[in-house]
Amino acid sequence: MVVAAAGFALTGCPSLSPRAESPPSLDNADALARQGDQMGAAHMYEALAAQNSGTDRNEYLFRAARAFLAGHRPEEAARVLAELEQPLTAQQAAERPLLDVELALARGQAQQAWQRISTLPEPRTAPEALHYWRLRQQAAFASGRPNDGVAAQISLEHWLPSVQELRQSRINLLASLRDASERNIRIDPRSATDPTIRGWLELGPIAAAAARSPNASIADIDAWRSRNPNHPASDIVRSELLSQQFQQQQPTIVGGGGAGAHIALLLPISGRNGAVAATVRDGFMTAYYQTPEAQRTPVNVYDTGETGIAENVARATQEGADIIVGPLTRDEVVAAAGIVTRRPPILALNFLPPGQPAPTGFYQYALSPEDEARLAARRILADGHRNGLAIVPAGDWGTRVLAAFKQELEAGGGGLFATTALDSAMTDYSDSITTVLRISDSSARHRRLESILGTKLQFEPRRRGDIEFIFAPAQANVERLLRPQLRFHFAGGVPTYATSDAFEPDPHNNQDLEGLIFPDMPWMLGSDLADAVRNALQTAYPNGGGPRRNRYFAFGFDAYRLATALHSGATNIQVDGLTGRLTLDPDHRIHRELGWAQIHNGEIKMLPVTGATTAAQ
Repeated sequence: MVVAAAGFALTGCPSLSPRAESPPSLDNADALARQGDQMGAAHMYEALAAQNSGTDRNEYLFRAARAFLAGHRPEEAARVLAELEQPLTAQQAAERPLLDVELALARGQAQQAWQRISTLPEPRTAPEALHYWRLRQQAAFASGRPNDGVAAQISLEHWLPSVQELRQSRINLLASLRDASERNIRIDPRSATDPTIRGWLELGPIAAAAARSPNASIADIDAWRSRNPNHPASDIVRSELLSQQFQQQQPTIVGGGGAGAHIALLLPISGRNGAVAATVRDGFMTAYYQTPEAQRTPVNVYDTGETGIAENVARATQEGADIIVGPLTRDEVVAAAGIVTRRPPILALNFLPPGQPAPTGFYQYALSPEDEARLAARRILADGHRNGLAIVPAGDWGTRVLAAFKQELEAGGGGLFATTALDSAMTDYSDSITTVLRISDSSARHRRLESILGTKLQFEPRRRGDIEFIFAPAQANVERLLRPQLRFHFAGGVPTYATSDAFEPDPHNNQDLEGLIFPDMPWMLGSDLADAVRNALQTAYPNGGGPRRNRYFAFGFDAYRLATALHSGATNIQVDGLTGRLTLDPDHRIHRELGWAQIHNGEIKMLPVTGATTAAQ
């Protein structure tokens, strides 16, 4: 099970406390890297490179590039690699193209990474072969090639030095196959002629189903074992999948036994929101394992996808829960708020509908696009803009976000000249854009004038000239289509704002978002804590397996930290988290202080802080 695997790997993870400065030396730089301070190590390697020349200088630059990549700073790694000077040693010449593959993966260029590694020869010595096959496996899964990922695993196993590393590598492969299945990447066992590869591929959908509902997967697991009695994954299936059957019969218990003081985590693991719930759970448990062991409160996980909210709250209460975290969906949160029987405090992972008061001992924490829309309105006003346009996706999401934005904007003295809704299923938004920008009016005036004069006139369409901003919230795939079309229709220079949904860390594709302004959490924009958590996960899962690491992971991570703060009796809560700087208001709602960024050359550029930084106000 991913939670269990993460627990052992993350228990000894690097401390999240600040590091002291040290004078440049190879020992100090290596020590920083071992402690997880990759940025500090990288800068120290660079300083050492500046003090040397030739082969030694190149070696320090290689070390700096590796540290920058481990610290999730691909552009810094690219800058350092560009400073290498010829000639390279044979070992450096062999490593250089592998670093290019790592760089492409870090930039989100999975297809390019696969193309590059596919052209490289297979190394014949152990250290180089380990690096090559691990990287090839990572590139295969990132580019949607699970067959090649499994084939890379089989080749990798010839070079692994211990039984423990072999076992962990197979656990990581199972996690990668599960993740691929959850992301709807096509896995076709029939396409594999090798029975070992075919057996691994069959496990992907089974592992994904077992993560959502272990008991429902028993028959599929038993059938797989019957078909593959001597498969190398058999031991992993027993420990990672079959064990989940017994964990599902009772609440999943981590760090304690049965009834007694504990944190109850209520999530719809086996419901239609199972993938999101599993990611929240993984973030929650990652924070648990990064807490010093003596300070941990046991966690029991209750699946609301199988039994109702009232039943789970009653069970958690009966079993001695000190605090309940969850439920997750809006309907579940409404149901939890309606419970009138005795219960411990609840930290709900969503907001109640507007106007519905929260009962006593009921706290609310959510990633709310409506709150970010209000935040965008305040930022627009703080930037000196008053009147503009809104372009939102059609449907409930766009309606709610637009309503929140408009209310906040008008309360601050601003206004919208016009709004339009986009059909997200389309790729050409020209009709909506030209209408809201009044370019169609300009073209109509041109045609009328030609008709009156009876002659052809030279003409360049113009948009309306009185707009000071555009508010254009959307999912990243829609935003990447919308932003270039706004530039084409003469609105590229108008300050354009969005919510965090518009941004995903992909420097290559994000060049289409050039100039877009948006708020986001430290997990996406970067922080010391975010770097430390990513480094710990990288250490635990060197091949890129393990829990999914999106915003919901960060949400779960911070939910644990909030729960422990509330469990301790704290009332003046201030938590510097992965989802922002978190504070608690008198109505028991969690506020998130976010950073602001703008896309510049495909990269995020942090913007100065204004008063418009706190969501959920």
